Amino acid sequence: MAKKNTIPASQRNSLRTNRQIFTLNDEENKALNRYISRYKVKNKSKFIRETLMLAIIRKMEEDHPTLFD
Repeated sequence: MAKKNTIPASQRNSLRTNRQIFTLNDEENKALNRYISRYKVKNKSKFIRETLMLAIIRKMEEDHPTLFD
């Protein structure tokens, strides 16, 4: 059986090259930092990205057209 070729991470199409910047007010920032310290989040960027995308995907699934309502 042939060995499966794997593509190194540096050559994958899923590299994050698009930057999105957003701002938080003082209370939102405190809440985020409190959550991150309480739950020992190691990668803040990954946490925000995954949380945001999870919310977007859930909303899109809810809004997707169905045959019967």
